[in-house]
Amino acid sequence: MELLLICLSLWILQCNSARADSIIHIGAIFEENAVRDDEIFQLAISDLSLNDDILQSEKITHSVKLIEPNNPFQAVQEACELMNQGILALVTSTGCAAASALQSLTDAMHIPHLFIQRNGDGAPRTACQLNPSPDGESYTLAARPPVRINDVLLTLISELHWQKFIIFYESDYDIRGLQTFMDQSSRLGLDVSLQRVDRNVSRVFSDLFNTMRTEELNRYRDTLRRAVLLMSPRGAQVFIHQAVETNLASKDSHWVYANEEVSDADIMELVHSSLGRMTIIRQIFPLWRDTNVRCMRNNHRISSLLCDPQEGYLQSLEVSNLYLYDSVLMLANAFYRKLEDRKWHSMASLNCMRKSTKPWNGGWSMLDTIQKGRISGLTGLMDFRAEGSNSHVQFEILGTSYSETFGKDVKRLASWDSTRGLNGSLKENRIESGMQGVTLKIVTLLEEPFVMVAENILGQPKRYKGFSIDVLDALAKILGFKYDIYQVGDGKYGSALPNGSWNGMIGELIGKRADLAISAITITPERESVVDFSKRYLDYSVGILMRKSEEKINIFSLLAPFDLAVWACIAAAIPVVGIMIFLLRRIQAVRCQNNAGGHPPPSVSTSLQSAIWIVYGAFVQQGSDSILGSVALRIVMGSWWLFTLIVCSSYTANLAAYLTVSRMDNAVRSFQDLSKQVDLVYGTVRDSAVYDYFQAKGTNPLEQDNTFAELWKTINKNKGFENSVSSPSEGIKKTKRESYAFLWDMAVVEYAALTDDDCTLTVAGNSMSTRGYGMALQHGSPYRDLFSQKILELQEKGDLDILKQKWWPMKGRCDLQSHADAQPEGRALRLHSFAGVFCILAAGLLLALLVAALETWWNSNPCRREQPKEQVTKDYGLERVSGPLTYNDISASPEGRRDIWTDRQRNWEEAEALDTGQRGEPGTGSPAFEQPPGRRLGPQAAARPVYRDLCPGHWQHAAQPVPRGLVCSGLPSPSGAATALCDHLPPGGSWGRKDTGRGHWQDLAPAPQQCHHALYPLQTQGAQWGSLPAEPSQDTHANVLPTSARRTHPKTQ
Repeated sequence: MELLLICLSLWILQCNSARADSIIHIGAIFEENAVRDDEIFQLAISDLSLNDDILQSEKITHSVKLIEPNNPFQAVQEACELMNQGILALVTSTGCAAASALQSLTDAMHIPHLFIQRNGDGAPRTACQLNPSPDGESYTLAARPPVRINDVLLTLISELHWQKFIIFYESDYDIRGLQTFMDQSSRLGLDVSLQRVDRNVSRVFSDLFNTMRTEELNRYRDTLRRAVLLMSPRGAQVFIHQAVETNLASKDSHWVYANEEVSDADIMELVHSSLGRMTIIRQIFPLWRDTNVRCMRNNHRISSLLCDPQEGYLQSLEVSNLYLYDSVLMLANAFYRKLEDRKWHSMASLNCMRKSTKPWNGGWSMLDTIQKGRISGLTGLMDFRAEGSNSHVQFEILGTSYSETFGKDVKRLASWDSTRGLNGSLKENRIESGMQGVTLKIVTLLEEPFVMVAENILGQPKRYKGFSIDVLDALAKILGFKYDIYQVGDGKYGSALPNGSWNGMIGELIGKRADLAISAITITPERESVVDFSKRYLDYSVGILMRKSEEKINIFSLLAPFDLAVWACIAAAIPVVGIMIFLLRRIQAVRCQNNAGGHPPPSVSTSLQSAIWIVYGAFVQQGSDSILGSVALRIVMGSWWLFTLIVCSSYTANLAAYLTVSRMDNAVRSFQDLSKQVDLVYGTVRDSAVYDYFQAKGTNPLEQDNTFAELWKTINKNKGFENSVSSPSEGIKKTKRESYAFLWDMAVVEYAALTDDDCTLTVAGNSMSTRGYGMALQHGSPYRDLFSQKILELQEKGDLDILKQKWWPMKGRCDLQSHADAQPEGRALRLHSFAGVFCILAAGLLLALLVAALETWWNSNPCRREQPKEQVTKDYGLERVSGPLTYNDISASPEGRRDIWTDRQRNWEEAEALDTGQRGEPGTGSPAFEQPPGRRLGPQAAARPVYRDLCPGHWQHAAQPVPRGLVCSGLPSPSGAATALCDHLPPGGSWGRKDTGRGHWQDLAPAPQQCHHALYPLQTQGAQWGSLPAEPSQDTHANVLPTSARRTHPKTQ
């Protein structure tokens, strides 16, 4: 086992070291006059160095050699020097002669060679005749496709039905390149003439006039009516100008100019200098119009100088420069695959001059990896699976068009590629103002509300209605054409298939089975490359169709702000803190009882239910009657109060947020919301423009947000067969039936939501792009400009807005705006939001009734009735009360004691009875109390009844410790102070006190008598444990009673 681990570690270390130490070195040979070749090569190397996805730790090094044009010997010398340095591959951009010599060398040394053919001075390119390898293993790969312009010419001539024409070619043009074309023309019975044009074009035409008679010139002029020009752009302009000047070109002439490399400016020059009709053939490259993916090729970021058509640098490049960039990209991908497969072969230094030099042993493996690769670059697809050359090439055919509005202009008529051949129409475009007598064959697809089946009359053709049909009828009324309409067989709009063909309505146009396609068809760059489109007649965006969220009733929504675990912790915290307080209060009670001689203080309650009740009261933010004496209890309650403050505040905030969110009808209002939720499954129509859009956005590594990546992952689940549908109608039905969101054209889903029978559908979404709906026509259709012009007129007059309002009314059967957001003014909370609160209240009331019934039943049995306990002390809570209370109003205690706290006598407004004393045994003959003024009467031994008496007079109390309670105090009466009689009316007399003159109170025995009291107001002062205040409070009178003994009594007269 240990040996296996050691071997595995050594293998991993070897692989990592081989990968880290690997050096990629490639060589390049360019001609000296090819200025841009070296720049593009360096730019390609720089772009690859910045891309870590293709080559991570490896960096490409390179060596560039420049040679003279058409110098094969120098090319071989420079190649040998590069091989001596050690290279993995060779990239060259030269002429045919140098390429043939380099082919022999690379075949011998087994060095992969990517060759890009150059054509100098803008002249048409002719095919290079490379020698086949003796052993059949050619290491030279043609990155630039072989010359296919002859095939395009032959297709064009056959489409135009030319039987006789002449070909003009420049002196630099290799006539051998036309040999195949001539042979094919001969087999078709075509009369083809060839004429060479010298650089001095004016001399050519002067020689014609000098050597030909008038009859011959007329015949020659007739021949020039159909001509093909194989020249450089500059040479063709001069030739056309001379032909017009010499009156050899007529207005009914039709000339074809064929050149792979011709710019837009050169084309305009040719068109305006010609007298008759002009057709141009040139090579084109696919251009991604979406800026997000335009500069991305196989996870490779291309410099904006090469991918942005607005850049002037791109306009100045030659076709060979673009193929050079893609060749470097192809090599980098091959190197990456070799490194991933662990089949890397180190570079070897090869000496071409030695006969004993062996070829590179890794050459064949590297060549096989390159041949099996495929990339998408600036020139489109590139691979070398077709006999060692890149076969992917595409041409466009441009032609002059005429109309009263646009005049003479250039438009794209058709396209040609190596897979599908010719695509488009080459009919002469001479439509002036109308289409009277024209019957168009139109293909359509049912899509509400664009195209729908109308109520048909038996025996008549099927009729259609809808927004697109209304627009078509308006155009037919203006232009005067008629149409026959039919539905597409496969029910698809059209997308490219792997074999290069198209399905759906686009396929019907390419196959020339229909003249026009109309429905909810969107204008996309891919479709525009194979068909023509009119101006848009409706803007386009993508919407999200889904069911309206049903309002969920949850009577316990008040519990939603907190998780169940939080509620459990809160419920557990209440008894825990209650037990803590119970224990601390018991400890405090024991300590106070010891300090008070065995009697607990009256303010301390030691029961567990009382402690829990205090904790619960604090949690619900209600007051409690607890008196916290110890510091420990105050710390516990302070912590609990802080806890309840935070919990209650958080609950209030979360409850408000929860109720606000619950009032919002739909949580999905954008693509971002849709990608983050997990409740809704979503999809779109397979093989549609929306499907392709999400694929492009979701697989684009430059997207900063992963929204589209998440959307595409769900849409393309199981290759789209799980979540996506086959038609829009199926998607709408699935939305109504299931928990499903359908991504489709906003116009279609809005109509579906507006016309829903149950009004259960809603729409959300945001704008996808600046696309629109248009009418698709065949490539080169003569009706495109006329349709576009009339559509613009309908827009200016407002007719299209009227039609749109007809099919998308602002106020339809259903309201689309009710779902958008929460109502800004808010709305009242419904009963079900607070039903839980009432349920809790009802449960509490029922529980209270149940407990009361149980207590009544329990206490109804005399045996279980609780016996009274001996009452030693009694707790009273002092309060201010009003109303008279006499001695007889207080019932005696079991000990025979009466507690009289106050009395109101005749002619008194209020009186305070505050001093507490005890009376001795009756008949002892000693005064019951004799106390210094200003001090509370202390208890005496053998005292039984406790009473309260009035505090008449004005006596200053002393500043000394007294028990807890209210203390009576007074000031000496001024001399001559008036007195009044205060009758004490209880039966058997009353206890009273009067000044004996000795500074003491004299307590009188009970007797029916009257006592005199000063009329000056009494002064009372509240005192706690500790020293008495030095100064009395302001003059007041109050009746102070214990809570349990509070009673009101009419004033005694």
